[in-house]
Amino acid sequence: MSFLYKRRLNNPGEALKDLITKEDIVVVPGVFNPISALLVEKLGFKAAYLSGAALTGSLAMPDLGLITFTELYEATRRITGVANIPLIVDSDTGFGEPLNVYRTVKELEEAGAAAIQMEDQLMPKKCGHLSGKKTIPPEEMVKKIRSAVDARNDALIIARTDAKAVEGLESAIERAKLYIEAGADIIFPEALSSIDEFRYVAKELGNIPLLANMTEFGKTPYITVEEFKEVGFKLVIFPVTTFRAAMKAIKDTLLEIKEKGTQKYMLEKMMTRQEFYELIGYDEYEKKDSEIANSSEEILRRFNKF
Repeated sequence: MSFLYKRRLNNPGEALKDLITKEDIVVVPGVFNPISALLVEKLGFKAAYLSGAALTGSLAMPDLGLITFTELYEATRRITGVANIPLIVDSDTGFGEPLNVYRTVKELEEAGAAAIQMEDQLMPKKCGHLSGKKTIPPEEMVKKIRSAVDARNDALIIARTDAKAVEGLESAIERAKLYIEAGADIIFPEALSSIDEFRYVAKELGNIPLLANMTEFGKTPYITVEEFKEVGFKLVIFPVTTFRAAMKAIKDTLLEIKEKGTQKYMLEKMMTRQEFYELIGYDEYEKKDSEIANSSEEILRRFNKF
């Protein structure tokens, strides 16, 4: 169905919670705009992840907390207006202190977010797989989580801890336990460096749903979804994968045009016009336009105005 006539997913937080309960593991591709989210849904994925790194990258900026709340809110609203699957939204550090976090969570949920993720980094934050990160005191993160829980209706709160790379794995686990006590629904231990570390974290944290970040070119080795499931994780995000793949494809196509003066040798690597039209529901736009025109003509005829 074309997005102009879609209704947003009802109770997206409950839908995500239900998905986590019913599925052995949930694969969550990263998205950075409405069309990438629509493609994720069309291909049968059951949830999507609005990555701060990918969204910021699409704006030609580094992932240093430079994105504004308004930019994230608008991206969330546009994506949830198109894709009817739960959307996890990366809010970096929550855009400020506890009261700022309250507004962040309240408005992102109103924009259609199923879950809002916050991390315990000190601003300016960094990509979780880069060196030089700093964490805020755990008591400050607890205040943010409490504020987030107070603000939400049914959206899930995801607490990400970057402490492993800064303070060690045991500290990350202790922080996670504190964040669970504060009300976090899902724990996201960032930048673990082996499958054994993921297994250990799952063992130590018990039954709380855990989210793994399977990003590229980072500190985490390439681990399959099946392996994450076996060690006890419930969600796996691929946050920047689609963005990186899209940028590489654009670069290759531009070089082809620059070197050969034509794109015709790249056609097999492109989505066809028909495939794209089917994805966005092009025919439904024309059908709706025709229906509106016909109903208007009927009214005008009855009043002898046409």
